[in-house]
Amino acid sequence: MKRREFIERSALTGIGLSFLPSLPEAFGLPTIRQSEEFRRLCYDLLKDWVEGMMKIQVNAPGDPHVHGMLKCPACDEVHARMMDAVYPFLYMAKATGDSKYLNAGITLFDWGENVNRPDGSWTNALSPYSWNGTTVFGAISLAEALHYHGDLLDESRRKQWTDRLAAAMEFNYEKFDAIDSTNVNYGITNIYALNLTGRVLKKEEYLERSRKLAGDVKAYFTQPNTLLFGEIKPSAHKVSVKGLMGVDLGYNVEESLNSLVMYALHEGDEELIDLLTSTLNSHLEFMLPDGGWDNGWGTRMYKWTYWGSRTCDGCQPAFGMMANYNPAFGTAAFKNTELLQRCTSDGLLHGGPHYLSHGIKPCVHHTFAHAKPLAAMLDHWDTLPEINMDTPLPRETADGLRYFKELDVALFARGDWRGTVSAYDAEYHYKLDFRQATGGAMSLLYHNKVGPLFAASMAKYKLVEIANQQPAPGEDIALTPRVESYKYGEWFTNLFDLTATFNTSDRAGKISIDAKMQLKNEVRQVLEGSASDFALSYVCTAEGMVLSASTDQEIMEDTMFVLPIISASTEEMIQVSDREISIKKEKGMVRIKSDGLLKVKNMPKSRTFNMVPGMEAIPLMAMIDKEKKQVKITIEVV
Repeated sequence: MKRREFIERSALTGIGLSFLPSLPEAFGLPTIRQSEEFRRLCYDLLKDWVEGMMKIQVNAPGDPHVHGMLKCPACDEVHARMMDAVYPFLYMAKATGDSKYLNAGITLFDWGENVNRPDGSWTNALSPYSWNGTTVFGAISLAEALHYHGDLLDESRRKQWTDRLAAAMEFNYEKFDAIDSTNVNYGITNIYALNLTGRVLKKEEYLERSRKLAGDVKAYFTQPNTLLFGEIKPSAHKVSVKGLMGVDLGYNVEESLNSLVMYALHEGDEELIDLLTSTLNSHLEFMLPDGGWDNGWGTRMYKWTYWGSRTCDGCQPAFGMMANYNPAFGTAAFKNTELLQRCTSDGLLHGGPHYLSHGIKPCVHHTFAHAKPLAAMLDHWDTLPEINMDTPLPRETADGLRYFKELDVALFARGDWRGTVSAYDAEYHYKLDFRQATGGAMSLLYHNKVGPLFAASMAKYKLVEIANQQPAPGEDIALTPRVESYKYGEWFTNLFDLTATFNTSDRAGKISIDAKMQLKNEVRQVLEGSASDFALSYVCTAEGMVLSASTDQEIMEDTMFVLPIISASTEEMIQVSDREISIKKEKGMVRIKSDGLLKVKNMPKSRTFNMVPGMEAIPLMAMIDKEKKQVKITIEVV
């Protein structure tokens, strides 16, 4: 397209297409003057990401197999869902009037011919036999691109894109005819896909199906906290031995709830909006004061990184568009976007706070997935509720205990300390164990001055989704605090104990969480010939944390309390003595003391790194005295 023609087209920003009602009518919201600070944050970050993706876009007009694709800096895999970026590319084209963004979007769409299937779907990888359920996400992105920015395309190309959308939606209509067709994020996301494209393509049967599914989805929330469940195999309705449903925070807040919010607001479904307000409030309990998500316990935490879930979209639409129901939702959207910006370098979103300090390259999947919701927020700007950070997050003001019965997870807060303990036993896969934090482990510890100090990883890092996860760099060292022992080279730890229990109390300013657990191997056999039954105690006061591990059995094998302290390699660690270590952080000094020997695991680098949750850590090991049969550790921040 010639530049003059493009500028004339982009000047029609306010005209748009006539597929949907006007936004105020569709959302039933008044026009509100928005926070320019949040709008600028969204716009600048989106522009940075779009520019970053264009830097890695392949320019090889003679080779249609690669021309237009985004070459991932970190992975050998081709992330076929990259076409989702068509929407943010076209948004930026209209916002700037620069045709380079439009041309990049068109070239990217054309590359998609490489992953087209005869049934109308797109595959998630180059193989024609790879998973194609992600077509639902691509269809939403394409529909939004056409609705908001299709006027930038000439008539022939717009028809081509619309026909392709129609083929994709015929596949989705057949594939996801129920909420539980597979993991619930697909069936739920299809509710919005059907509703949006039903209007775009004028297909009444899509609208009818979306409304039916929206009625069905109301049965997929736990009691008493209305958490969305269904991220588990082989069935969304599978329950654990403890009777718990499969819940994953990351997929819920960054994908499923986004689509439900968009659907409910477009349809004016007040009953669903009430339910969404309740579930967003419960999910928000797990947002940390800096905008990070506490998902070390989630069933699909193998894709957890501190800011969210790696291949999902981001929490901005779900929380931002509902901020008129609870202003803290706007705070969540704002703070999480700031965190995404802090984890961005050279135009690409990195999969955790410490990618740069550990020299880990970013996967482009994170960027093109999270660019879409920012474009959606900006396209809906005039009808969004007010979004600011005037209202604190629940965990900013929390004090005491909050127990989630349906997760067997407890949150605690006292003074500047925030933490999570998990005995959640719901397993994502029915054959393989992708072990999130359990066994009475402290899956997260956070301090308001210095940020995260513990953050769980998988017990063993596994490429559950080989096309959607980066290989681990170097030795795999779990970041979840734990008791562990080895016998004949085999690892025994409470991280494999699905039967652990804990009790809580809050008296006289002291929060106590006392867990009972066993040391087990990966196939859940109890350690024999040495102490296997342990008590873990976590005591929190405003002054600090006291952690202890003890047993009344004979300890025959070396056993230790492992405490991987989150710490970037740019921070100074000081070995004060063989029982005390200090870490200098930007806003405070962390002091860890033990009544037993305290040492750091030998490593090639000064820090270990784990993809889950994208952080560096110092793996401290406190030896459990074989005579006293216990060890006690104190953690203070000064």
